[in-house]
Amino acid sequence: MQLTLWTYEGPPHIGAMRVATGMNGLHYVLHSPQGDTYADLLFTMIERRGARPPVTYTTFQARDLGADTAELFKSAVREAYERFSPQAMIVGASCTAELLQDDPGGLAKALDLPCPVIPLELPAYQKKENWGAAETFYRLVRGLAGVKRDRPPRARKSCNILGPTALGFRCRDDVREVEKLLAGFGVDINVVAPLGASPRDLTRLGDADFNVVLYPEVALTAAQWLERTHNQPFTRVVPIGVGATRDFLAEVGRIAQIDPASAPTEDSRLPWYTRSVDSTYLTGKRVFIFGDATHVIAAARIARDELGFTVAGLGTYSREFARDVREAAARYGVEALITDDYLEVEARVAELQPELVLGTQMERHIAKRLGVPCAVISAPVHVQDFPARYSPQMGVEGANVIFDSWVHPLMMGLEEHLLTMFRDDVEFHDGAAPSHLGGKEVPKPAAPVASDIIVAWAEDAEKELKKVPFFVRGKARRNTEKFAAERGLATITVETLYDAKAHFAR
Repeated sequence: MQLTLWTYEGPPHIGAMRVATGMNGLHYVLHSPQGDTYADLLFTMIERRGARPPVTYTTFQARDLGADTAELFKSAVREAYERFSPQAMIVGASCTAELLQDDPGGLAKALDLPCPVIPLELPAYQKKENWGAAETFYRLVRGLAGVKRDRPPRARKSCNILGPTALGFRCRDDVREVEKLLAGFGVDINVVAPLGASPRDLTRLGDADFNVVLYPEVALTAAQWLERTHNQPFTRVVPIGVGATRDFLAEVGRIAQIDPASAPTEDSRLPWYTRSVDSTYLTGKRVFIFGDATHVIAAARIARDELGFTVAGLGTYSREFARDVREAAARYGVEALITDDYLEVEARVAELQPELVLGTQMERHIAKRLGVPCAVISAPVHVQDFPARYSPQMGVEGANVIFDSWVHPLMMGLEEHLLTMFRDDVEFHDGAAPSHLGGKEVPKPAAPVASDIIVAWAEDAEKELKKVPFFVRGKARRNTEKFAAERGLATITVETLYDAKAHFAR
């Protein structure tokens, strides 16, 4: 294991907690040492839930290791059932308790409780949070929806919506938006799971005609099992963005055998804006994208095809979906960055010097330090990305939200241009930092230049560079360094800066 200041994913038992916390009537007994209850804070403080997660910890201490920790676990399971009377229970061990080899599944089975008890084997030292959520949901579906039965006759097609969990990125609002899309298309919703579902609801999954997979990182394994066992096809398109929403409705139409002409019409501001004169300001903006695979692939499509950006780089921490991200990167002519080390991501952003970063909470911090605008598109996220208002990422309204959250950081660059025009005013001066990037000017690392000469900036040249409008300053820096390196200049002066400007303006 690697000690780190930040991490994109927690251990797999956190993924199991996301599933359990999103559901009703399910209880999770976690064999864990004292201190692992820190995980409660993820839900009560970051997601701002009004109740604690439905998790019972054994919280053994150092003095318990010389006694019978297995008996401690059995007592915790028995007491949890008596106190909460759940419809079903899941049991497992945290990364520390895994070393004790107490076999939580076997111990719980020996208690013979009057409710389904589903054991989880989550290898904490090989797998991480999203895999843990997917494995937990798969085990629940397999354990509770395993009996195949005849589907009840329906006048309309029905589907299950699979994948949303607690602590997911905009899951609550995405589900509402997709439910509205499907209702407008004449499709009934059978079950939404895990978020808001109960174990009894999972036993009805087989009643639907097909499944809608909103978050493959969580639901793909379960959907594949349902396809094999219950003959339920599932959707592959995730409706993030205008184009993907159209493709999603077309795919639902094919699966449900519904005339695509009956699909609800779009009412998004994004296509209107990209056809307007104002949008020419965005054309060609270089963007770096990083996050979970689903949101990264969707964001790259929106960036290039719907907003006219240039995808300068993209990557993911979701190693299970690395192949999908590499295929997407190839379509945009860039090399995918597959890593869970935020320092590698920071180095790539510094190297590429994009004009916009789309990423997680960690990329928000990275971009702020490097003085680059950023919009958060993926978990892990902080409290500000669990808004009380309706703010989906999927469907028509999701495209509007994306339009606002991506375009506004760039449009702030126009404000900085006006500040530059009035830099001699007492309120606006050249040392003033961009109003949307914090309280002080943050130095940008120079992009590497293919030359044996180390190019340095003279102090007066650095000051002059700051007069260049914020939103093109990175490009001006790169062009000037390239100009100097090609001519063998070791130091960039004010004259070099203006010579480079004249050269590239031809």
